[in-house]
Amino acid sequence: MTQADTSSNGYLEPTKKSAEALEKRKLEGEVVMLNLLKFRDVADYSEHPQLAPDDIVSGARAYKKYMAHSGPILARRGGEVIFLGEAGQYLVGPDEESWDLAMLVRYPSQQVFAEFTQDPEYLAGFGHRIAALEDSRLLPMSPKKFR
Repeated sequence: MTQADTSSNGYLEPTKKSAEALEKRKLEGEVVMLNLLKFRDVADYSEHPQLAPDDIVSGARAYKKYMAHSGPILARRGGEVIFLGEAGQYLVGPDEESWDLAMLVRYPSQQVFAEFTQDPEYLAGFGHRIAALEDSRLLPMSPKKFR
């Protein structure tokens, strides 16, 4: 699950380079993934027509389908959504970027995250995420005590 080009689609999937960089980090312990999400006005199921609903739906609605599909799989692997909230513009950051939703997802380990993203059952519904999003950012974080 990697993308080669982000120029026309925003950032929707890891690139090969970013996936390799995460693998090399070898984060220890649990991993918390910051998700910043910008929805399409209308979901685009052109890459995954088998998942398309009968009616036209918003990106936000398609993302709810993705969450309903992936949530139980995440839970079975010991992960959980620990924060979900309405986002907006940065207080400190680029003025031209704004986000519809911010989410923190906790995984027991980097290995569990990698296994989750390659799970065939998860991948079967991943197209809802692609259809839903105009742009996104994922930032893997490892808890650390500040000294």
